[in-house]
Amino acid sequence: MRALILITAALISLASGQNQALMDYLERRMLSIEERISLWQDQTNRQASELREFKQQVSALLESMEKQREDLRSDLSSVVSRVDRVEREMDYLETQNPQPPCMDVDEHLVEQEVATVKEKNKAKYTKLSDCRDMISSIKAMKILKRAGNAKGMWTKDTSTRSGKVYLFNGVSEDTLYEFASIRDLTASSKLSRGKLIKLPSSWGGTGHTVYNGFIYYVKEGQELQVIKYDLRNGSIADSVVFPAENPVPVYSLTSETYIDLAADEEGLWALYATQENDRNICLAKMDPNTLDIEQMWDTPCPRENAEAAFVICGTVYVVYNTKLPSRSRVQCVYDVNDMVSSDNAPLVYFPKRYGSHSSLKYNPLEQQIYAWDDGYQILYKLVMKKKLEV
Repeated sequence: MRALILITAALISLASGQNQALMDYLERRMLSIEERISLWQDQTNRQASELREFKQQVSALLESMEKQREDLRSDLSSVVSRVDRVEREMDYLETQNPQPPCMDVDEHLVEQEVATVKEKNKAKYTKLSDCRDMISSIKAMKILKRAGNAKGMWTKDTSTRSGKVYLFNGVSEDTLYEFASIRDLTASSKLSRGKLIKLPSSWGGTGHTVYNGFIYYVKEGQELQVIKYDLRNGSIADSVVFPAENPVPVYSLTSETYIDLAADEEGLWALYATQENDRNICLAKMDPNTLDIEQMWDTPCPRENAEAAFVICGTVYVVYNTKLPSRSRVQCVYDVNDMVSSDNAPLVYFPKRYGSHSSLKYNPLEQQIYAWDDGYQILYKLVMKKKLEV
């Protein structure tokens, strides 16, 4: 019995020792885990602090980059303005200071030759016409309003002092608008104040003109039929099929216009082009009373990149779209009396600000050009000079 008791006590003592060892082991493990958790917490806090600092640095860099971008944008805007100003100044200097000749010549001989040529041209011109004006520069530009389609034409009667304004909206229509004055057109909401004039047939293109109480327009269709419409009694006064075989658009940038009619100090003109001479623009002088063709010329002015043209004193000025921003230029000049050419004509820029001119109509009484640019009605005031001064 005593032995059993001793054995039991020994077992209890052994179990107690094992439990103590287990408890000691578990305690050591817990302490180790706590140390590792504490280490992880320290590392997490340090990483969070570093992340906050990195975020602050990135925010500061982004703010600095945004400020630098705004500064760069401001600098670029300033540079663009300066470049545009320099271009204008260079254009002006080029018009005021033509390039000197490359060869050295005797000035006295040059003066004698120039005087001889001027006398010959003067005598020739006196026989053909009394009109001697030519364009020198664009004095001012006035944008009246935007009324109508991207392409169209507006003008006054070029032979009278009437204040009436005529507006052809679009490239294919049979109804135009008549306004009592430019002020009425400007004050009109769109075209609401305009008097409607219905023509007997639709027009084609933008090459119309108003001269001495008549509207001259090209009838829409395969034949190039020029219509003379009497504004006083509202009827067709005359018509003729224009004698141009295989016609092509007179300007590459205004493909709807096959004949551009113009009226200046000397009467009625027609600008056109044919497949036979499809690279250049042709010119014809028309009798405004009978619509007969009086004479025709092949000009050296190319159709390519041409917007529109106008005629002053028998001289054709063709306007081309340049690579410069918002600007057109007279790059080809043809005078039927051989007094002015592209070589000795002044450099003329049109400060347009929208698309492309679909029509340019010269008014000799006002010395202004009525322009249509992407739906905008624009007036260009001209500075004129005498041809014999060239």
